[in-house]
Amino acid sequence: MVRLDDVDLKVLLALIKDPRIQISELADEVGIARNTAQSRLRRLQRSEILRDGGRDIDLAKLGYDVLAFVTLEVNHRDLDTVITALRQIPNVLEIHETSGRGDAWVRLIATDTHQLQSALRQILRIKGVTRSETTFALHTHLAYRASPLLEHYSEHDH
Repeated sequence: MVRLDDVDLKVLLALIKDPRIQISELADEVGIARNTAQSRLRRLQRSEILRDGGRDIDLAKLGYDVLAFVTLEVNHRDLDTVITALRQIPNVLEIHETSGRGDAWVRLIATDTHQLQSALRQILRIKGVTRSETTFALHTHLAYRASPLLEHYSEHDH
């Protein structure tokens, strides 16, 4: 597991805010020298926190290696309130309103099962959440990707 200091965190947050930020702008944003920004960026890439030399952050390298998918049943009149409350939980990575079994799907990440349980309890305390079902990810065989689709993209596909 890699430990990050305040400068590393500021660099990562700046990259999330603007993935195409230039090194000089990154240095200004974080308040460090250009060479320092360049070396921090290289170190984050070498440690594979930044995947594929890009701006995708591997949270497992930071100790967040417990991944769960939570299907929520929600009182429909409370859905907007539930979504707003879910956005306030740092461990929530994604929220999708769904059809079929359940009303919302949440991608949740944690450092261990205790932290996951704490986040789940927070979710269950949200007014309007009536039931949840949690599924753990044991292994990721294919992470989110867009390249294959874009490589085969054509005007008649859509």
